[in-house]
Amino acid sequence: MSLTEIDLSNPDHFIEGVPHHWFKRLRAESPVHWNPEPDGPGFWCITKYHDLKHVSRTPQIFSSARGGTNIPTQPEEALVRLRALMLNMDPPQHVKFRRIVQRGFTPRMIDQLEPHIRELATRIIDRVAAKGECEFVEEVAAELPLQVICELMGVPQEDRHLLFELTNKLIGFDDPEFQTSEEDAGVAAAQVFGYANQLGKRYAGSTEENLTTKLLHTEIDGEKLNELEYCSFFMLLLAAGNETTRTVTTQGMRLLIEHPDALQQLVENPSLVPSAVEEILRHAPAVHYFRRTANQDTEIRGQKIREGEKVTLWYPSANYDEEVFDEPERFDIHRSPNEHLSFGIGEHFCLGASLARSELYIIFDEIIKRIRNPEFAGPVRRLRSNFINGVKEMRIKFTPETAQA
Repeated sequence: MSLTEIDLSNPDHFIEGVPHHWFKRLRAESPVHWNPEPDGPGFWCITKYHDLKHVSRTPQIFSSARGGTNIPTQPEEALVRLRALMLNMDPPQHVKFRRIVQRGFTPRMIDQLEPHIRELATRIIDRVAAKGECEFVEEVAAELPLQVICELMGVPQEDRHLLFELTNKLIGFDDPEFQTSEEDAGVAAAQVFGYANQLGKRYAGSTEENLTTKLLHTEIDGEKLNELEYCSFFMLLLAAGNETTRTVTTQGMRLLIEHPDALQQLVENPSLVPSAVEEILRHAPAVHYFRRTANQDTEIRGQKIREGEKVTLWYPSANYDEEVFDEPERFDIHRSPNEHLSFGIGEHFCLGASLARSELYIIFDEIIKRIRNPEFAGPVRRLRSNFINGVKEMRIKFTPETAQA
């Protein structure tokens, strides 16, 4: 295959997993690679670790706000809405918005949450351990991050699974199983906005402290968030807080089933769980790419990039960069150092990284203690997406807990 046949714009090329064979060639032969688009001007693909760091750390040159963070070109009226999302902001505005909720995600706050996260994780495994089989995505991986982020946001228990279904539609915009048109995504977003407004009315005069009341009551430059800013922030926290950790949990379980020796090492030595989680994150970042737009003529590795051109950052490729990671394709739960870029870097470093790590450490600690001898019980059904590294269904079987007693 010639390099011109590589097409990262087509979600079909990700249904069988990350096309690492393509990324390996791009890193070696065309690390700053031009990818034409069927319905657009095309985009640059950044596939090397240090180049991705450079782009992420220079928002004055590579903007998130100018064209958004997804590949498709958006009309200006859509961009106005998208720029209300913190994801699509540049400094200094991005810094001001991030500060609103940053205190809710500090390591100290996460430490306070840990006993409750542990209790939730135990309850989730309680529900499946004796069965000897489960649909891992919905019964295990989805439940913990959904419950934790909804609790942090003050969402009542009875509403949480509705919001879970809506965020599936928001994230799975290229998968016909979740939606069949852009209109469906618009409807899902409108429903989340409607819910955010309802919850906002409920908490309007409340002294209760949660992320929603922070959004309602905090001022930026002397003004509270307007309705679009509030609802957009609510939607981002909800989607990022449950979908990404669910994805990494599922991909982590897949990797451990595929590498039974590594799983056995964890069973024998649970203190390796944090190191294993970092290796899971390196192999399976929740997000395949984010986009920037060049604010000026510039160059990377001698390749000229013109003002206004799209630049995409491919995290799975950076995490497999041979110049940074020895034997990058090997799943090594002892790998150290492991400076992967799965949480991003620079201004847009994942706000919830400490929370995600805590959830992942705890759920895998519970899994290795109680889900013994796991195997696949059917094909792993992946999300059709070049954006999210998602799994729709993963049935597993294992030794029922009662049989071990």
